[in-house]
Amino acid sequence: MKKLNSLGIGPIIGGIALPGLAVTIFLSLKYKELFSFFESGNNILKIVGICLVIIGLVMYFTTAPLLLKGLKESKLITTGTYYLCCNPLYTSIILFVIPGISFWMNSWLILIISPIAYIMFKIYIKREYAEMELFFGDNYKEYYKKTPEFFPFPINKWLKK
Repeated sequence: MKKLNSLGIGPIIGGIALPGLAVTIFLSLKYKELFSFFESGNNILKIVGICLVIIGLVMYFTTAPLLLKGLKESKLITTGTYYLCCNPLYTSIILFVIPGISFWMNSWLILIISPIAYIMFKIYIKREYAEMELFFGDNYKEYYKKTPEFFPFPINKWLKK
């Protein structure tokens, strides 16, 4: 039986986003006054940042075992974080962890990495969708049709209950 590509588009996005994140963190530390949202440290911003990072990491480490199980069993996973959105690994990093680091470090420069990573996600994710549709057929089409792609707010599912 054919296996799914376990890495998906992660290396493509990560190949740009991770070095970009490292550079923006370095520059933000070196030139704090230039890249800060606020002149002095803002505790509320730090708390929001820490909360976003925690949410993102919990989402990531909750999703990873589900993904590994799905890959091992060649099974479409639609529960857990995959109930919330089709791409919880990308969501956890792009929507929560990177902005969280940005707020935590009081740096608008770091925040720039999120939209760059999201644009890359939108450009390249079609590859994963094509592979999933080929592999899982109508089951995947139905799941994709009723589940949010990226933002983990499946309001349409909640309203139907």
